[in-house]
Amino acid sequence: MELTGKLADAFNDQITLELQAATVYRQLAIEMDVLSLPGIAGWFRAQAAEELEHAEKFTTHMVDRAAHPRIGTLSAPEVSVETVQDAFVASLAHEKKVSESIRDLYRLAQNEGDIDSVPLLNWFIEEQVEEEATVGGILDRVKMISNEGNGLLRLDAELATRQA
Repeated sequence: MELTGKLADAFNDQITLELQAATVYRQLAIEMDVLSLPGIAGWFRAQAAEELEHAEKFTTHMVDRAAHPRIGTLSAPEVSVETVQDAFVASLAHEKKVSESIRDLYRLAQNEGDIDSVPLLNWFIEEQVEEEATVGGILDRVKMISNEGNGLLRLDAELATRQA
């Protein structure tokens, strides 16, 4: 079934949002590099790469359904962080924004009777639950250690083990 109309437009918007998320995570990585926390910076770079993969999943779905993916306007991320906690607060806020967008896509697909999009959107719903839980868990730990050096260095070392 060809993907057209409002749903195709919404998928294009989602591609743009996923690419924007990658840019946000890239900026958060830079911010952590500035704070001399290479492990946390690497974790954010891995997140950025994952967001690019998400955009590619939507792109592939559209192409497979004879739609024309288009990237919308990407603006520079408005990310201002001074602490690790600020970075993970920003990360969680962005994940929640993406989650709501995925739910909106799901609702639109249901309203349009587009059952071909459901498997992809189900995957993304599960992915977003995982993303919010992961970032939320890290944020909880960051709050526990506050800005305490040993705790931050331990978290930095732990997050450095993430594979891109």
